[in-house]
Amino acid sequence: MRRILLKYVRKAIATFSTKLNMMINIKREQLHSHSIMKIAHRGAAGECPENTFAAFERAVELGAEYIEIDVQLTKDNHIVVIHDFTIDRTTNGKGKVKDFTYNELQKFDAGSWFSPAFKGERIPLFKEVLTKYSGKIGLLIEFKKPSNYPGIEQLVAKEISNQLFNEEEIIVQSFDLQSLKKFQSFLPKIPIGLLINYPLHKKDITRFAKHIQYLNPKWTMVNQKLMKSLHEENLKTIVWTVNTYNELQHIKRWPIDGIVTNYLEIFDNEKS
Repeated sequence: MRRILLKYVRKAIATFSTKLNMMINIKREQLHSHSIMKIAHRGAAGECPENTFAAFERAVELGAEYIEIDVQLTKDNHIVVIHDFTIDRTTNGKGKVKDFTYNELQKFDAGSWFSPAFKGERIPLFKEVLTKYSGKIGLLIEFKKPSNYPGIEQLVAKEISNQLFNEEEIIVQSFDLQSLKKFQSFLPKIPIGLLINYPLHKKDITRFAKHIQYLNPKWTMVNQKLMKSLHEENLKTIVWTVNTYNELQHIKRWPIDGIVTNYLEIFDNEKS
């Protein structure tokens, strides 16, 4: 009797092991075939001055699928592409972005701080970025502290509509959920993503999922618990900012949708 029972137990274990291995192999194949968007952080910011046309052009050359850009407003309500609230770090001028008109900002050099080779680069106008890259590459647009710029959501939405940029090639993100909701009220077809740099509880993710399509965490926050919660809520995710090959290998263990990087060549290193 014991021999018969042992025979059935062994058979059951073998069957379970076979099914488990099949499930693991299927999962590996799914992960391997999963397409991850390559997103250039402020353009190819690792080798060009960030948020300039030089950086955007290099990102296109390196095969980026999206360019991540930051938008703010000038004193005369022009939308410009710059990360910091002041122009001190990335130009030869000083002062807050919102205290200058667009024409005044154009007087400053936005390239020499990075390298003399980029002397003459200027702070881009958002409208010009839309015009130049429509149909060529996607845009991941971030609202920087939108509470500083009342009405920026409507202005950005209007500019996107005016330039006839393909809405399927745009994602808008911010740390400010209310700003994202306001933007999507103008262009409901464009997906929005909430940026996160702090640990989340499952109830928070469930609450956010009612309003957003992406939840975009800092890459060091990604773990099994977070990914399980995101997929339970049918949320996509773009992680930031992955800058080394080892970081890329670590993060690619998870079924994420996009990776933001300053160094697009880390994807090339993966092929070699």
